[in-house]
Amino acid sequence: MESIHAIAACAVDAQEKTVLAYGDVDDFPVFLRSSAKPFIAAAVIEAGARERFGLEPREIAVMAGSHFGQPFHVEAVRSILRKIDMPEDALQCGVHPPYNTAAALELERAGLPLTPIYNNCSGKHAGILALCKIMNVDARTYLEAENPAEQRILDFCARVSDVKAAQMPVAIDGCGIPVYAVPLRNGALSFLRLATLEGPLRVVRDAMIAFPEYVSGTGEFDARLMEAGGGSVVCKAGAEGVHGAGAANAGLGLVCKVLDGTARARGPAVLTMLKGLGVLSPAQLTKLADLEHPIVYNRAGRAVGEISAREG
Repeated sequence: MESIHAIAACAVDAQEKTVLAYGDVDDFPVFLRSSAKPFIAAAVIEAGARERFGLEPREIAVMAGSHFGQPFHVEAVRSILRKIDMPEDALQCGVHPPYNTAAALELERAGLPLTPIYNNCSGKHAGILALCKIMNVDARTYLEAENPAEQRILDFCARVSDVKAAQMPVAIDGCGIPVYAVPLRNGALSFLRLATLEGPLRVVRDAMIAFPEYVSGTGEFDARLMEAGGGSVVCKAGAEGVHGAGAANAGLGLVCKVLDGTARARGPAVLTMLKGLGVLSPAQLTKLADLEHPIVYNRAGRAVGEISAREG
């Protein structure tokens, strides 16, 4: 054994009772980071964005996702911007190369400049711009917590988490928008509701499940987990080792946090917990075996170890 990553996690059942708890799940707030994107998207949907702008499920999925900058991701975000009549330079999420290696190399070969639309959060930002349009508020200040659009988002996220908005710690996320923290149990409640409730949450859930590659990228963890889930599992990763998942058939919500923020521990931990909770069948887990026990290779390509999760 070389390294150990401690996990805090909580799962709740359909009766909103805690059925799994590792660490302090009731009092210590955790920033959900990008795991909150489905709830931000649902706040936009609740305001009427789907009907007003004719948003399609793939566009809603990319609003709820952390995309990898593949061409179909970028086109979906551009489609949202066209529908809401906003220019690309209205996006204030900052710049980074596409997470997808092939997409990044193609962009470099084509000599195209990096712009905010390739940022993994550009879909979420496009959704917030749509909300600004609906509310007729200043889109130039949409990053500020005091902007009425952000206030509406934080209020929705508080309601779905069973907390009071005024009591949520709020900081600044990596892409610039307000990011909130809730105890893990409240985060698990959020994902239970994402998986089981109707209304705007159902709209977002259905879009994510129908277009999982728009939520992350081709072959990425969230896409593969939702594909293997067969329409029952909805999930979203976040920075610093956060992950949330909801299972409609099992009536469960799960949120976990790798305490040291290491992303490599997230997949094995999530899949091991979902397995223990009976969310995934053996056949479904077989499809995800390389994610449950990732192999560690050295520079010569030799398998020298694996990453695995265990209790205790």
